Amino acid sequence: MSITTAQEEPELIQLLTPDGELREHPDYPLDLTAAEKRGLYRDMVLVRRFDSEAVSLQRHGELGLWASLLGQEAAQVGSGRALGADDMAFPSYREHGVAWCRGVAPKSLLALFRGVTNGGWSPDEHGFHLYTIVIGAQTLHATGYAMGVQRDGAVGDGGSAVISYFGDGATSQGDTNEAFNFAAVNNAPVVFFCQNNQWAISESNDRQTRVPLYRRASGFGFPGLRVDGNDVFASLAVTRAALQHAREGQGPTLIEAFTYRMGAHTTTDDPTRYRIAAELEEWKLKDPISRLRAHLAGTGEGDEEFFAAVDAEAERLGEQVRQECRSLPDPQPLDIFHEVYAEPHAHIDRQRAEFADYLASFEGAGAEGGR
Repeated sequence: MSITTAQEEPELIQLLTPDGELREHPDYPLDLTAAEKRGLYRDMVLVRRFDSEAVSLQRHGELGLWASLLGQEAAQVGSGRALGADDMAFPSYREHGVAWCRGVAPKSLLALFRGVTNGGWSPDEHGFHLYTIVIGAQTLHATGYAMGVQRDGAVGDGGSAVISYFGDGATSQGDTNEAFNFAAVNNAPVVFFCQNNQWAISESNDRQTRVPLYRRASGFGFPGLRVDGNDVFASLAVTRAALQHAREGQGPTLIEAFTYRMGAHTTTDDPTRYRIAAELEEWKLKDPISRLRAHLAGTGEGDEEFFAAVDAEAERLGEQVRQECRSLPDPQPLDIFHEVYAEPHAHIDRQRAEFADYLASFEGAGAEGGR
């Protein structure tokens, strides 16, 4: 007896085609003003410019590492702009576009990768948690936070929702699958937003899964959707609907934003060793910024004066973040003991005193080390 498994073509939710044509979707209507569309375009252009400047800063030795988002601007800006003021986002380490949408200053992100801060911003102030380096761990953090929101009674029409960002590689991690299960059985108000950029460092999708990632959700008992991750309109509309679904007490949703990592996994990676150039060229034709520009130009909602002004603003941003990065102060040796715990802790205090004594034993280090 032979057993066969039918592989249906995944449904891709798309509102804006690669050539800039707007299509209506019966389940995800989106009514945006011309100003709102221009705002999304501006967000993506500025985020890309910030990202490219950060890569250059790392190449010049100003940052220890950088994880580029090149090609993923639509997924991040679209979903980021869908979040409400009372929502909380749990990122991985590549969500610079979501950070931008949540009002986190670019220099705060640079400080983290420069190694001069252990965090850099207040999660409560921005509704945007600190970056998580451990692959997939933030999915559990988000689920636990969502269960807390639920138990605090903050779920309802005008309540709060939680979103967790992760890449396709994280779907192979136990933490992510445990988070799916916890979220499902507790009906937690959380959206799992997977940016499937098709490469978990050097491992392609076909080495990670036999089925489209969004279908994982059905095995845990909640809905899963695949959205065109290079379509900022679709990313916005689908994420907005999923967040509202969560706020109303209807439980979690998995969104697979199907996109492509145009650059390296991080600045320590060389993608030419495992990817073919033709694949990259194919995805350049689906560029998220180019398609929105084509739409704006075609509808007359954006003219050359507008595009030139955004480009000029992007260049000013590049110069600003370059200067801010280089002017970030180096931490003092004892700063590593700050903010380890919210309350004073005897063990940390003892370690700090011992380290201060050690620093003071070196000539000229007493004043600086005893800070």
